Amino acid sequence: MATASPATTSTATTPAPVTTPVEADVAAGARSRAAVLAAAIGLAAALSACSPESGSAESTAPAVETQSSVAAPASTVAGFAEVVAQVEPSVVTVLVGEGLGSGVVFDDGGLVLTNEHVVGDAREVELALADGERVRATVVGTDTVTDLAVLRAERTDLPPAPFQTELPAAGEVVLALGSPLGFRNSVTMGIVSGVGREIPGSAAETSSLVDLIQTDAAISPGNSGGPLINTAGQVVGINDAYIPPQSGAVSLGFAIPAATAQDVARDLLDDGQATHPFLGIQPGRLTPQIAEQLDAPTDRGVLVFDVVPGGPAEAAGLQPGDIITEFDGEATDTVEQLLGELRGVDPGDTVELTYLRGGDEATTQVTVGQTE
Repeated sequence: MATASPATTSTATTPAPVTTPVEADVAAGARSRAAVLAAAIGLAAALSACSPESGSAESTAPAVETQSSVAAPASTVAGFAEVVAQVEPSVVTVLVGEGLGSGVVFDDGGLVLTNEHVVGDAREVELALADGERVRATVVGTDTVTDLAVLRAERTDLPPAPFQTELPAAGEVVLALGSPLGFRNSVTMGIVSGVGREIPGSAAETSSLVDLIQTDAAISPGNSGGPLINTAGQVVGINDAYIPPQSGAVSLGFAIPAATAQDVARDLLDDGQATHPFLGIQPGRLTPQIAEQLDAPTDRGVLVFDVVPGGPAEAAGLQPGDIITEFDGEATDTVEQLLGELRGVDPGDTVELTYLRGGDEATTQVTVGQTE
């Protein structure tokens, strides 16, 4: 299901707009700096998060629709058509109440990957298959951190699509398959614009919009959960979000890397839950106003709004009002950068955090915990 506003989920940002704007509601902790922080947080811009697609009209015919952001020779286009024909039987439309999204078969036995925001709280959904048949599917598990969900279709002979676990290269041609606005079996084309992307401002609503593949292949509401494939017909990502045109963006779409999707899918199949590294803080956006009130010499960094009692950050000595500026040697100018760096370590790893407290810089060692 793609929509957005900081980023819209099928898939956006503000910085830019995620489809259902939701204002972050953060309660002030009873700490020494709580009054200052609570007042300052109110100055931070509200961010948006994605919601399930709705009001989409399904096309009556399974004809393939192709849009292109990249000019290509006729012979190459013919090759793309062959690739689409190869992968299309693995692509499904996920119908949830009045909303819809997309999905892709990733393993034998009718196992389908899609986005968590597509299925929401549903435990059963309906799948519209490429051959026109509709079947029911059970939600095996969901993970809000990565915005992924695994479904098990009643029909078990669906062909899995091949996955490429290596990240695609910038400039590589990719195709986005799915059901934008209900137009089933649609295909758009573009290139990989970058990897390791995060959507600025998205952390106020979700920690999923980091470490993403950026593409200019058109992604619209209904594309969420569908595959982003390369010209060899391999899935390189799961379409997740886009920044809407009203934000001034043109062709800014994002997909979850295939390796992340497969790792999370294995966890969900194992026990219905995915394990993630856990720092034990409530991060907040550091604005110039907050930095001034905290006597910080910079407005680049991540505000520690609160710490989880007994969590890794508290054990390492972090306090509300601290400003994290580096995570294991990497700058953390934004919440999204911190979440991206955190996702790159494993529970049990020890990392060095650099932070500011009252204008003074300090470092501490944190042993990363885990959460499900």
